[in-house]
Amino acid sequence: MPVSGGGTKRHVLHEPVDYPRHPAPFTSRTVLAAAHVVADARADYQPGHAPPVDWEATIAFRKHLFSYGIGIAEGMDTTERGPGGLQWPQAKELIRLGVAAAREAGAACVAGAGTDQLTSVNPSLAEIVEAYLEQLEFVQAQGSAAVIRASHALVGAAKTEDDYLSVYRDVLAKADKPAIVHWLGTGFDPTLAGYWGHTDVRAAMDVVVRMAQENAEHLDGIKFSLLDEELEKEFRRRLPAGVKVFTGDDYGYTGLLLGDGEHHSHGLLGVLDPIAPIASAGFAALDAGDEAGFAETMNRSIPMAVKMFEPPADRYKVGTVFVAWLSGHQDHFRMVTGREGMRSLQHLSDLFVLTDELGLFPDPELAAHRMRLLLAAGGIE
Repeated sequence: MPVSGGGTKRHVLHEPVDYPRHPAPFTSRTVLAAAHVVADARADYQPGHAPPVDWEATIAFRKHLFSYGIGIAEGMDTTERGPGGLQWPQAKELIRLGVAAAREAGAACVAGAGTDQLTSVNPSLAEIVEAYLEQLEFVQAQGSAAVIRASHALVGAAKTEDDYLSVYRDVLAKADKPAIVHWLGTGFDPTLAGYWGHTDVRAAMDVVVRMAQENAEHLDGIKFSLLDEELEKEFRRRLPAGVKVFTGDDYGYTGLLLGDGEHHSHGLLGVLDPIAPIASAGFAALDAGDEAGFAETMNRSIPMAVKMFEPPADRYKVGTVFVAWLSGHQDHFRMVTGREGMRSLQHLSDLFVLTDELGLFPDPELAAHRMRLLLAAGGIE
């Protein structure tokens, strides 16, 4: 394996850990993975056009998550949805298939509703609401609750915090099931700077709290993706009773999920995609009242998560596809957007070692074979 700074070292793979299956949803916390999509690597594809998807492998991976009690948040950022990735017609098919698979498995499921079908350059607020409602209606028609995704169109069109409050009020009023609103920070998407009408995060928090207070009857919770543990704790304390926080903190999720005895977060995390087996063991312990066992189990996964989500954090999607390939869930290391080269060979090598240390490769020989192929392609024989 390559070593940072030069040279190589030998790595001996661990035996896989037989993490118990847990096909029923967990009871102590809502647990949802923002799951990745498997590209169809054999199909002809031109960047800028709708990328081909291997639907069979994509849904098979969701069934893998369900077998460990992990539900899905379908059609979220981990699916590479947006410019250069999944377009709305494909996202619709993904949501349709994913929700149906979750329903068949008795698994928890929500699905993302956004505004990414808009084609006008400068849409009005009314057009943005209409786009949100089109997607919300589709998600609800599949029998799923919605995650109201952050809108790039809205951050361009809104002039004040009242514009955000008005749009979310109009959209949430049409939710026939309590929805989750996604507060996505600039650590994951710098183009969302100024969302909620403010670049100052606490001023933005004031707006989100007000939005939650005004729409509490239509809200299941807020997905908090700002990668700031203390800020998330403060946010939890300020929300109306009954409005959950779904942590998006892929660095400090153990303590946030465990809580402080008065408040705790639920899980809606991209990292649950690759760590489903070990996370399942942790949540099973929490369901049984074993908080120490939960903390010990989840903390073992933190070094791998920190590596996968190291800045720029949005490139974590490379890691989810990489680990799925090494684990045998798909037969190639290609992303829907073709951006698998956005992480260095050293980063991927470090991630390989950290994943192996958790015993997460079901077939270590397969993982070693595929890693050797990747290293050879990178000039390391």
